[in-house]
Amino acid sequence: LNYITPDYVHVMFNGRVVKSGGKELAFELEAKGYEWLRPAEEENEVSVNG
Repeated sequence: LNYITPDYVHVMFNGRVVKSGGKELAFELEAKGYEWLRPAEEENEVSVNG
């Protein structure tokens, strides 16, 4: 992010896009990491499969 500014950012988990956004999402991911996205997706897995 020091040399480019993304127009779009997509985060994939288990082969699916779980979050999309612009450059703000890239900066948020850089600051927070990816773990904050994981619990919401795992809850989805349980409700769909269980």
